[in-house]
Amino acid sequence: MVAGKYESDPAAVCYSAHDRAVREKYDFVLCDTAGRLHTRHNLMEELKKVRRSLAKLDETSPHERLLVVDATTGGNALAQARQFNAAMDLTGLIVTKLDGSGKGGCVVAIREELNLPTRFIGTGEKAEDFKIFDPHSFVADIL
Repeated sequence: MVAGKYESDPAAVCYSAHDRAVREKYDFVLCDTAGRLHTRHNLMEELKKVRRSLAKLDETSPHERLLVVDATTGGNALAQARQFNAAMDLTGLIVTKLDGSGKGGCVVAIREELNLPTRFIGTGEKAEDFKIFDPHSFVADIL
């Protein structure tokens, strides 16, 4: 784990993590930034900086850019996905809280409008509640 000091530049922390992973021959690097609102311009610019910083070490990096959305936010998840996709050219979604009142209709709307696949879902708080998304099971559960 590579962590920065309080209020560190997220791009610098991600750059350091990527550099270390290459030197120590890790198979992958996972950069998890702090939660952010799509309406906060400065935070969206921070994400773009992370991407530019990682590209200095590997022009194809980051290889995956996943947005985590809360199933209970409904239509707001689509608005979030639009903004994050514009900033980061997303490759997929992680949808959480599918065990609650949210039914995850945002999955369909986001796929339809932005062609972003849902890669993983969260249906609880345990590690085994984090699963690869299966669209057939998802539809069956809704029906």
